[in-house]
Amino acid sequence: MDEIRDILNKLVSKECSIEEAEKLLQANTIEEVGDFAKLDIFRKRRTGIVEVIYAENKPAQVTIEIIHSFLKKNRFAIVSRYKEEQKDIIFKEFENKDGISMDLNELAKIMIVKEKSFVFERKGGKVGIITAGSSDIPVAEEAKVIAESMGCEVLTSYDLGIAGIHRLFTPLSEMIKKDIQVIVVCAGMEGTLPGVVAALVNIPVIGVPISSGYGLGEKGIGALTTMLQSCSPGLLVVNIDNGFGAGASAALIANKIAE
Repeated sequence: MDEIRDILNKLVSKECSIEEAEKLLQANTIEEVGDFAKLDIFRKRRTGIVEVIYAENKPAQVTIEIIHSFLKKNRFAIVSRYKEEQKDIIFKEFENKDGISMDLNELAKIMIVKEKSFVFERKGGKVGIITAGSSDIPVAEEAKVIAESMGCEVLTSYDLGIAGIHRLFTPLSEMIKKDIQVIVVCAGMEGTLPGVVAALVNIPVIGVPISSGYGLGEKGIGALTTMLQSCSPGLLVVNIDNGFGAGASAALIANKIAE
């Protein structure tokens, strides 16, 4: 942000032309990390969505170099879908560094490495997250971390699937009373719950198919098909196990409403 302000000050004081300022701003939108990655470090400022380091299949050392770049530019780094061996190496690199804190969500396999003084700015959005079963919680927790990092308050209630549909109504009612603006619903197997929730509320519902199930609809295919074929209006659907996409979309909607 300071670099952008410096460029704008130069433009106002006529130390550079509009064309030069444009080039400088474009140059500052990408940060190269060795020969490994080109980081979109201003994505959050441009789109409202945080940049996340997807750790799966990345060598741990590459992930560490990217984290250092994010800390330098944004004061925080979010690492998702890490493996245990990656986690151990990252912890060894950062856990004893002065001024750095690490927040780990083992269920979601997502961590936040940040300056201790850094706090995610609250935007006013309120997001509800519901799961059909306990198997869906890791993806729901990923959505929660992303929505919180985008400035939302997040309310959760888990294990409310249609096999015991009576469990749904009280938690859902409490969320509505607390003025949530969008609900993320994670469900595996046949994936019915998002359509049921969408039929009960007057706010957007984002369905997340989970890669559970067996037979013809295994690996989330049955849940995805059900959600896409739902006759409940107001239901939006992301890809299988896409907690990041659900959390980001929910936060964008909620924060825009909160404005």
